[in-house]
Amino acid sequence: MACPAAHRRGRPGHPGVSEVTWRDLARTPACLCEDEFVNGDRLTGLDASFLHMERAGAHMHVASTIMFDGDAPSHAEFRDHIEARLHLVPRFRQKLRFVPFDQGRPVWVDDPFLNLDYHVRRTALPAPGSEEQLRNLAARIFSQQLDRTKPLWELWLVEGLAGDRFAVVGKSHHALVDGVSGVDITTVLFDLEEEPENPPVRPPKWAPRPEPSDLDLLRDAWQERLTSPREIVRGARAMLRGPRQVLRGLVDTGRFLEGAAAAPHTPFNVEIGPHRRLAFVRGDLADFKQVKNAHGGTVNDVVLSVVAGALGNYLRARGEDTDELKLRAMVPVSVRAAEEHGALGNRISAMMAPLPVWSRDPVERLHAVSETMGDLKGSGQAVGAELLTRLTDFAPPTIASQAARLQPAQRFFNLVVTNVPGPQFPLYLMGRRMTSIFPLVPLARRQALCVGIMSYDGRIDFGLVGDYDAMADLDSFALDLEGAIAEAVATAPPAESDAQRGATARTRNGAVSVR
Repeated sequence: MACPAAHRRGRPGHPGVSEVTWRDLARTPACLCEDEFVNGDRLTGLDASFLHMERAGAHMHVASTIMFDGDAPSHAEFRDHIEARLHLVPRFRQKLRFVPFDQGRPVWVDDPFLNLDYHVRRTALPAPGSEEQLRNLAARIFSQQLDRTKPLWELWLVEGLAGDRFAVVGKSHHALVDGVSGVDITTVLFDLEEEPENPPVRPPKWAPRPEPSDLDLLRDAWQERLTSPREIVRGARAMLRGPRQVLRGLVDTGRFLEGAAAAPHTPFNVEIGPHRRLAFVRGDLADFKQVKNAHGGTVNDVVLSVVAGALGNYLRARGEDTDELKLRAMVPVSVRAAEEHGALGNRISAMMAPLPVWSRDPVERLHAVSETMGDLKGSGQAVGAELLTRLTDFAPPTIASQAARLQPAQRFFNLVVTNVPGPQFPLYLMGRRMTSIFPLVPLARRQALCVGIMSYDGRIDFGLVGDYDAMADLDSFALDLEGAIAEAVATAPPAESDAQRGATARTRNGAVSVR
């Protein structure tokens, strides 16, 4: 059954998660384990592709570094807190089983040996517990591939962060979760109040289902393959009933392929290794809205324009020619329908967004980005990309795996820039307030830099991920990004406070004179 909150989520495919949605999810957490989309045991073609892409130094897990105020809970308290809510995200109790001879996509099965002490870990920073030390620790955690014989997630409780703080570093495989469904998971792990009135009741002891044998997996895969032609025939009939929709879909797919045809060579597009560097940049959401209100566009346009500005300054400082240079950013777009929020797995597509790094003027860059993004949204690129990913559901696993391995070797884009809207109110973990969350995006082959962005409680946090060798000066790029943000904010007049707006209104009414 679908979540009861789904009726208030807005139009299908919207990438954001509204404040109403967050509050509804947190107050009705049972919908995550009841949602029909959670119960599909076989990976989709897109989910499986993230497994195939994980080679040659590329790790396909998403992660985050989250900071909290207050003393850290004990490891036992933290583990028990996770255990009490794990039934709300049942996929976190399952592992992958691979079909013999690649005769079908992998399936999720209950892990009869689930050990939370393995998945929920504790560590501490040495004195003084700086954020640089936290970044180094999170980078080492992020650089380690997840064990595919176990459920594909880890949570690290990090004590000793300076300023009476602690952190949680979490990572989950991309085959398990995308950005928006990851946001939904957060709502069941955290609370809306410091002391919730109705804390979750500990569920009955979990009894895993029997694990299938290799023969069971092979038989089920062949049975599914024998029944799939019926689905293909059904799809063909639907295509015949709607030729105009089919034609439109083919045109959209062509537009995506055209947009993804080429990307310029840059220092970011080199072979990568398995190790990572991280950098964190903080921004004020009100500042980004201020720039948007002053010059037009959307907050996401402002984000892309400041990233473009930072990239241009970074490249020019290293002697690169940026005249007329447009880098190509792969911008993930959620195509998760309203009723699918709360379901795990991936419902994402992509747009290839040109970044005007040639421009040194922040307002000119913003206008260029706004115009380009407006054209892309109307071009059907994201729809075309989704159609391509759906084709992997019909391809034999061996062919799909080879295609997935080939795709990241092509230079379709220079970097990934992903922006996930978070809740604009505080969240709590066992009574401790979350202060910031920095998303960490995986690097694909020949992609040495990724920019992850998440808004939360009036802030915008940038998580920068770089290859350890190719981006040895990642901190310099972080400084360039901070400079580009400050430069953009300086172009917009400061927002009027409520008191100022009231005084202005009274002056216009002639009631008082304000000097």
